[in-house]
Amino acid sequence: MKIAVRMDDITPCMDWENFERFRGLLKEYGVKPLVGIVPDNRDENLNKDKDGGLPEEYFWEQVKVWKSEGWTVALHGYQHLYTQKKGGCFPLNRFSEFAGLSLEQQKRMLQAGKDIFTSHGIETDIFMAPAHSYDINTLRALKELGFMKLTDGFGSKPYMRGGIIFYPISFKLSSSLKKKQGVTTMVIHTNTMKDLDFDKCRRIFQSEEIISYEEYLKLKAVRRGWIGNAVEYGMASVKRLLVKFL
Repeated sequence: MKIAVRMDDITPCMDWENFERFRGLLKEYGVKPLVGIVPDNRDENLNKDKDGGLPEEYFWEQVKVWKSEGWTVALHGYQHLYTQKKGGCFPLNRFSEFAGLSLEQQKRMLQAGKDIFTSHGIETDIFMAPAHSYDINTLRALKELGFMKLTDGFGSKPYMRGGIIFYPISFKLSSSLKKKQGVTTMVIHTNTMKDLDFDKCRRIFQSEEIISYEEYLKLKAVRRGWIGNAVEYGMASVKRLLVKFL
């Protein structure tokens, strides 16, 4: 199975030492990921840099550098604050920044995040939901605001849902690596990576077929009905319970 890479929780105050270490690994193997940028981070759990992080303007210049290197950028929520105890359509978690809010509330938040991107010269039509949680209102709001792609869901190829193209993540990476057909996404949180995580990523980059996220976006999406959506919902619920109790 081919593997694309996505990186979550990219902010001015993230763990830059870990980030640059992983960036070096990406460069070594020619891997061009998707990066989820939090436009107005208010989540203190993401503030890992002991020196206070980068000044805002310098941070956004760095985002432009990554884009020039072939990286793909996604809007990773708005402020990354979990105000709702909802799992939404993809209940890997029972908390959310968006799921459970009204359509108008979600549109206001997404528009505010989009405006921040635009003010710094960054354009994207890809959304990355904090905690993987979104609901039908999220999909409607995204579509109305021009976000036509979403990185989440389970599957071996992109699929259509609610007028949005979904680019699935891996249910269990070790199982995905054993399959010969299809494409999935390897989710990376550099803020919490340890030496063993870096070693694991190096082994995967050495032995698997890694494609750029830009290549992933060029794949044709298939249509999926309510049965596929129901199966995905069940799989997400099972994974949440497995993570909680195992």
